[in-house]
Amino acid sequence: MTICIVHNFYQAPGGEDQVYAAEAALLEARGHRVIRYTAHNDAVDGMSRATLAKNTLWNGERYRELRALFRRECPEVVHFHNTLPLVSPAAYYAAHAEGAAVVQTLHNFRLLCPRAILYRDGRVCEDCLPRTFAWPGVRHACYRGSRPATAMVAAMVSAHRLAGTWAKRVDVYVALTEFTREKHIEGGLNEEQIAVKPNFVFPDPGWGRHEGRFALFVGRLEEEKGIGLLLDAWARKRPHIPLKIIGAGEGTERVAQASTALPDVEYLGRQPRDMVLEHMKNAAFLIFPSTWYEGFPMTIVEAYATGLPVIASDLGSMSTLVRNRQTGLHFDPGSVEDLVRKIEWAWAHEEEVAAMGRVARETFEGRYTAERNYEMLMKIYDQAKERRRRCSGRERHG
Repeated sequence: MTICIVHNFYQAPGGEDQVYAAEAALLEARGHRVIRYTAHNDAVDGMSRATLAKNTLWNGERYRELRALFRRECPEVVHFHNTLPLVSPAAYYAAHAEGAAVVQTLHNFRLLCPRAILYRDGRVCEDCLPRTFAWPGVRHACYRGSRPATAMVAAMVSAHRLAGTWAKRVDVYVALTEFTREKHIEGGLNEEQIAVKPNFVFPDPGWGRHEGRFALFVGRLEEEKGIGLLLDAWARKRPHIPLKIIGAGEGTERVAQASTALPDVEYLGRQPRDMVLEHMKNAAFLIFPSTWYEGFPMTIVEAYATGLPVIASDLGSMSTLVRNRQTGLHFDPGSVEDLVRKIEWAWAHEEEVAAMGRVARETFEGRYTAERNYEMLMKIYDQAKERRRRCSGRERHG
């Protein structure tokens, strides 16, 4: 099969970039011909506001370029990761014009929320979820702190909803969790078009010995990731429990100060992936205190791959990815007191936590390996091609 994978890189590297690269490599390793088409948001800096708005809604240059590429290379499937803002939904039309099936991975909640994370002012926010146009998001300047920028994103989503793009020009959406699927159905997508396929970890990092006797946090140091909640918990907990924090972001200064003020906290800064995995293999448990729904936290699945259980917020995707008392523990979202209770329990019950780690590893082997993911991806591509054939037949005879 010839597959074209399209991705618009953000200015700051993130998990979507890793998934784009990993899936392309997986498909090539299985003998498929993979064509990569990318754009990068560094190009936005040189654009006028009017040009950026136009390209976000419909990028005619990308449409012509992609249509020529699809005509030349004849992909059976075009798999999109991110199209905002430089590729634009025009790319879906280019793929269909050349007979290719279209697959779009739902890495976030962009079709439901201009900021894409259903989060505002330190809490989950669904104010824009049932609306044709995201007026609350524009009023609160949710995207990049700018009303014009938020209006631009909201207009793109709304215009293509009214034009039928989301319903007719995407054959299959890939939701990373059941929770994400249900939210998008609530937001208006056709449930028959949404398949569930998680991300995967490759290569397999293997079991860890978990002899370090410390708790671990890995992630962006941002408000919605719960870094403040975590530090508050460490200031209140009773036993001597070492905590290692890996990551960077707006909260870097606060974490650095906490590592000086709190003797149990060690800040390691940003670390390469191989070192992150080594710390996972040595830790007693991972703490994932996010206060937003999350899309698909690769950190949790990487922890599972090493046999590391997770203490996570009982919220959104985390509620299903982490099975309470099986692969980790849930705590009440936003509750410092409950987080402290779960941390102290985990520290005092070493054998029970080790057993959860074994179940976490079994969960990885059954669901999050490259082999299992490839099987699911092929079923999705077959589903997309079949839907494209049916829709093409109706269009010819309509």
